[in-house]
Amino acid sequence: MNISIFGLGYVGCVSLGCLAKNGHKVIGVDINEYKVNLINNGLPTIIEKEIGNIINEEHSKSKISATTCAKEAVHSSEISIICVGTPSSPHGHLNLDYIHKTAEQIGEAIADKEDFHVIVVRSTVMPGTNQKIGQIIENYSGKKRGEHFSVVSNPEFLREGSAVKDYYNPSVTVIGGDHEVALSKVSSLYENLKAPIIQTDIEVAEIIKYVNNSYHALKISFANEVGNICKSLNIDSHKVMDIFCKDTLLNISPAYFKPGFAYGGSCLPKDLKGIVTLAHDNYLTTPVLNAVHESNELQKQIAFELIQNTGKKNIALMGLSFKEDTDDLRYSPSVDIAEKLIGKGFNLTIYDKNVHISKLVGANKIFIEKLLPHLSDLITNDPDEALDNADVVLLNHKNFDPSNYMDKLKSKDALIDLVRIPELESMSNYAGLCW
Repeated sequence: MNISIFGLGYVGCVSLGCLAKNGHKVIGVDINEYKVNLINNGLPTIIEKEIGNIINEEHSKSKISATTCAKEAVHSSEISIICVGTPSSPHGHLNLDYIHKTAEQIGEAIADKEDFHVIVVRSTVMPGTNQKIGQIIENYSGKKRGEHFSVVSNPEFLREGSAVKDYYNPSVTVIGGDHEVALSKVSSLYENLKAPIIQTDIEVAEIIKYVNNSYHALKISFANEVGNICKSLNIDSHKVMDIFCKDTLLNISPAYFKPGFAYGGSCLPKDLKGIVTLAHDNYLTTPVLNAVHESNELQKQIAFELIQNTGKKNIALMGLSFKEDTDDLRYSPSVDIAEKLIGKGFNLTIYDKNVHISKLVGANKIFIEKLLPHLSDLITNDPDEALDNADVVLLNHKNFDPSNYMDKLKSKDALIDLVRIPELESMSNYAGLCW
């Protein structure tokens, strides 16, 4: 396949070499003549393990070249990959000037090109940039997206120092687009790599790099705070984190990575508070750990505001325990929501198939008697009764089966879902907590 790559910086140079090594003929484009001359002399534009040899070898086979002329590159290729820089402003916004200028150049180049052209955005950009690029290309080419060209988002996950290795050994390849032929063509670039290729929505592909790197930063800060606490107690922090990482069921796994309602129960709140207190007692500042509780409280506030914004006062809370299939009410975020709704004058009816006032004993009974002594007036063992009394239904447990209540649920002013029940998402009165 003939490919043009716009931007011969870090990502562009690595992509240029690796795509050529995979059998494609690649032409690089850059406004910097020095970089163009380097490539045309078989030399890389960056210092990176292995890339120098790859560029030299593929250039000697006439599979690599470079130019400052965008039109030349576009007319000699069927795919153009945008790898130009997107520097950050002091306030965190991206400077997309290079991206927009590249889109203008590609638009002008395909104006008199007959063949369908695929543009791939490899640069790190915010959601919405793909569509903006398409609009610019339409304006400068006089052609229509989907008929004459397509724009595909394909974020890179390359680390400096191991970029070539990362290119050939990705965990996953993400491709976002709205044109099947374009998606298929871009996917074919990676078909020889031993990693799943995920075709997804454009906006998902645009944001995933930010999510990945933010989590990587969080991991580093979390590990450092644990290390500081351990050092203050003369504990080997590396031994602690080595054991932590061996738990691939909960710690290093997909567990807990589903956006939804706040955490609760008898363990997470207590133990988080315990380690934060331990750090404080040892005169340590742990901003990441401190912020976890604050973030959790914010999620409760977001749920409350969704209810409040309906303007309705009659609420059915379907699920009271801190998670389904348990009757544990200690530190349940649902109890907190119930308490706040009552305090704000809402009329609340609660249904939880595992929570019955007459059967509450021990810690559960003490907890409820202290926080919600009038719970017996609010809770019902009949889900129909809870739904009949409500204008708004707050769904908090996935074990609530909506199939027997669809007509009632459709008639409500709002269904507010804290756990994501897929069967309800198509309803016009549906609102998800954070989806």
